Amino acid sequence: MEHYQDIREAVAKLCARFPGEYWRALDRDMAYPREFVKALTEAGWLSILIPEEYGGSGLPLSAAAAVLEEIQRAGCNGGACHAQMYTMGTLLRHGSAAQKQRYLPKIATGELRLQAFGVTEPTSGTDTGALKTTARLVGDHFVVKGQKIWTSRAEHSDLMLLLARTTPLADGMKKTDGLSVIIVEMREAIGNGLTIRPIRTMMNHATTEIFFDDLRVPAENLIGEEGKGFRYILSGMNAERILIASECVGDAKWFIDKASAYARERHVFGRAIGQNQGIQFPIARAYANMRAAELMVREALALYEAGKNPGAEANMAKMLAADASNEAANACIQTHGGFGFAEEYDVERKFRETRLYQVAPISTNLILSFLAEHVLGLPRSY
Repeated sequence: MEHYQDIREAVAKLCARFPGEYWRALDRDMAYPREFVKALTEAGWLSILIPEEYGGSGLPLSAAAAVLEEIQRAGCNGGACHAQMYTMGTLLRHGSAAQKQRYLPKIATGELRLQAFGVTEPTSGTDTGALKTTARLVGDHFVVKGQKIWTSRAEHSDLMLLLARTTPLADGMKKTDGLSVIIVEMREAIGNGLTIRPIRTMMNHATTEIFFDDLRVPAENLIGEEGKGFRYILSGMNAERILIASECVGDAKWFIDKASAYARERHVFGRAIGQNQGIQFPIARAYANMRAAELMVREALALYEAGKNPGAEANMAKMLAADASNEAANACIQTHGGFGFAEEYDVERKFRETRLYQVAPISTNLILSFLAEHVLGLPRSY
């Protein structure tokens, strides 16, 4: 598989313009990294999956994975913009020619931002089929009513992919039938039936809660066929898992490099602390586990790009990479001792950021349940 060394070097060079001080300042104010996202957009990295005919690079998912991995490895935070890559698949695969022509060129130039993904709800969580937000067709508009939560970057997005129920559940229907994907143009919607409430969290992730109160959305904004939205977003979720896994691999590499450098430089009792096996072994084990996770990411990417369904591999890649980054974070903070908690070292910030991926975009326990049922043939646990 292509390693994209030229892309990695270019992304690393761009990220060098946004050192730790930049992210620390944003973190204090819970501010969005506008300059960073603008730089990525202008360099073309956020449009890497958009076909050339619409102004993008037309590269495969592995190229996007390389971009996000290098962003994290440089100590930056791709969480500010990564959704534009994994939400893109739904529009590319299932959008109409008119929708692609209307939105993709403007997304490629940065005139429009596709960062918001409206799926999760307060009462359903990962049980997507139980979502309650409805979109009722009235004339030539859908009227949307309901609520979404953990809709990150909604305040900084021009477009949102919304999953809503367009057909009421009836006896004999699967819970995931009757769901549709609709493009919401955020700037027009805010104040006209759409309300956004920011949620402060332990890391600077710009996440929100969204309320729909009879929001009117043109019927032409429906992606694909009505009622088939759940299957449309499934392939996008595989891409999401793989790209998040790539970010976690990048995080793990940052922690391992940071811990190794400090262990070589820090001297106590007359010698480098890295000479002690109690310091060496956790870092070495974190490295081994990162490399194993990296291989699973590559396998998931290969299957995805071959047009196969990498459901198990994408989930395993995400779980193993999240575990590897969490392990590396723990080793790094332990290596630094008290300094690991000091803001100026950036370890505590990255520690908080990478901890998210044990929980989202899907929790480790649900991945294990998926593997148990769909790979090992064990009874469904939920």
